[in-house]
Amino acid sequence: MKKAGNFAAKAKEIVKKHGGDKSALIAVLQDIQETFNYLPKEALKTASKVMNVPLSRVYEAATFYAAFSLKPRGKNIIKVCKGTACHVRGALALQDRFESTLGIKPGETTPDKMFSLETVNCVGACALGPVVVINTDYHGQVTINKVDKIIDKIKKEGA
Repeated sequence: MKKAGNFAAKAKEIVKKHGGDKSALIAVLQDIQETFNYLPKEALKTASKVMNVPLSRVYEAATFYAAFSLKPRGKNIIKVCKGTACHVRGALALQDRFESTLGIKPGETTPDKMFSLETVNCVGACALGPVVVINTDYHGQVTINKVDKIIDKIKKEGA
């Protein structure tokens, strides 16, 4: 687990990379999230101070965009699309399978921090539905049988 001092030091480094400019707040938040896989409170406080942006403004941006997370997330983020096309093609059954296989609900992370499960309204790949996005990889026409194969593959790659 990273210590708060590491969060602050890295946040200072990221803000410096962006020139400390207030207009770079979203880019700073994106880089902090990319570094830690979420937005740690200590990193947000540090960015706020260094950029001279009120902490309330930093949190406003961090909570407005669904791409940001204030909670620690797993190494692999699984997003099940629940848009109309995916829904009618079985997205709910896929979500149920991910939940039972991983032992978590949407918005939760496995105890080993390997997986986080999320649902999204649409990923814009309707013709491929049902779609599951894992990190940046799109998996189209996913079936319940493919869920276990996908998870097993990730576990093997991570081992």
